[in-house]
Amino acid sequence: MDAVQVCRSAHSCAVDAAEAVREFHAGVVQPDMSFVLFFCSSHYDLEALAAEMRACFHGVTVVGCTTAGEIGPAGYRDRSLAGASFPGKHFTALAALLTGLADFDLDAGRRFAYSLYDTLEARDGARRNGFALMLVDGLSVREELVARAFQDGIGNLPLVGGSAGDDLCFTRTQVYFDGVFHEDAAVLLVAHTDCPVHVFKTQHFECLDERLVVTAADAGRRVVTEINGLPAAGEYARIAGVSVEDLRPDAFAAAPVVVVINGSDYVRAIRSVNQDGSLTFYCAVEEGLVFRVARSTDLLANLRETCQGIHDALGEPQLVLGFDCVLRNLEMVQRGLKAAVDEAYRREHFVGFCTYGEQFWGVHVNQTLTGLAIGECRERGHG
Repeated sequence: MDAVQVCRSAHSCAVDAAEAVREFHAGVVQPDMSFVLFFCSSHYDLEALAAEMRACFHGVTVVGCTTAGEIGPAGYRDRSLAGASFPGKHFTALAALLTGLADFDLDAGRRFAYSLYDTLEARDGARRNGFALMLVDGLSVREELVARAFQDGIGNLPLVGGSAGDDLCFTRTQVYFDGVFHEDAAVLLVAHTDCPVHVFKTQHFECLDERLVVTAADAGRRVVTEINGLPAAGEYARIAGVSVEDLRPDAFAAAPVVVVINGSDYVRAIRSVNQDGSLTFYCAVEEGLVFRVARSTDLLANLRETCQGIHDALGEPQLVLGFDCVLRNLEMVQRGLKAAVDEAYRREHFVGFCTYGEQFWGVHVNQTLTGLAIGECRERGHG
């Protein structure tokens, strides 16, 4: 049996949207494509980009989203278009769009996911490996509920994904499905494959001892007004060892807060400090939640460990779909690590994007790298 690489990835840095799509199509097109994933800067003319996607990939399932940075063969870039294609010979996939997240119903979300995966199982239950990918409006404030409902609906199928971005504008984040970009929506893709797969989550923090208890919050807006009975921004700044005036994205990236769920640490990253001294988060928050401030450890060493884990599980990956938090990106820039991370991602065949949040096994997280690694397929040699 010969090992073969069947996924094709491409990356365009063209400024014009239609030209970028044409370059991307030329790089990933192959016979009998099961599905195509893409991730694009929100700076593109999205109507023109969608129109060219429809023209180039007519009849193919294509899903994607806007980003805060793109990862592909050209490295970790901004204002670009990256993605990959997956052949029908080795992948069977179905995708569907769930709209109206503002009025999201947990049971309806479970039924949506169950129905999609049940249809896939009926169509192709023979291939031994499976996975699910979730792309969601990164400003919907519904990622926790949607991720949990989707995971409940698909059962033991591993789910990973990312929240769409808009290049740190925080005004409009969109997912792409059926030829159109959508807000207030999520795309779920479920797939079977005969390629080996490995899902992963990694972060590079260690927690300090002092606790932060959320004593007042607006859960619907992800806003914390009080921590330990004091104004949230001031108390967080005290424990993080910075001044309130220094609370900017780079400070939040350097000292995120962590919550323990089922014995595992999950980052709950802060998005911004507000004029009234409250803090807005990227993740769900509620009164009574207990945090600890975390300090960054060696991001590069952690990434090397993660890549070694992929190699231990699969051997050489042919493709790694990576969902990398925007705050990790900011930390890379702040610490002068971007070039080294860029090199590692290109070497390990990463394709993905810089997110406003990440999903892993139905849990919504922040300041984390989640992903799906796909190993080389095996085919009978000739001779």
